[in-house]
Amino acid sequence: MTGLSFEKALADLEAIVQKLEKGGLSLTESLALFEKGVKLAKYLREELGKAEKKVEILLKDDKGEVRKEPFDLDREVGFTSEKQEEEKDEEEGGDKEDEDEDDEKEEIPF
Repeated sequence: MTGLSFEKALADLEAIVQKLEKGGLSLTESLALFEKGVKLAKYLREELGKAEKKVEILLKDDKGEVRKEPFDLDREVGFTSEKQEEEKDEEEGGDKEDEDEDDEKEEIPF
């Protein structure tokens, strides 16, 4: 995989997935594509891991000194896990099921 860009590897993997999903290939062809796909997926995971380690956010602490903090994409874009959402709901005293029922009552079917 030397000299292969991340974008090219991703495009190649997507093409392999499409071919396998389409079907009509012999078992030998399917296995060869699957093997190449696994290698591409491993390469992509490794490249993402390298990028993740490089990405850091510089922050100032209480003393005004700059410190490094690992980049947390989920925090930056506002994604949270279901567990975190449940904990948030519990802290706010709300019940998600009640909210869902209220939403259903307000919907107008067309």
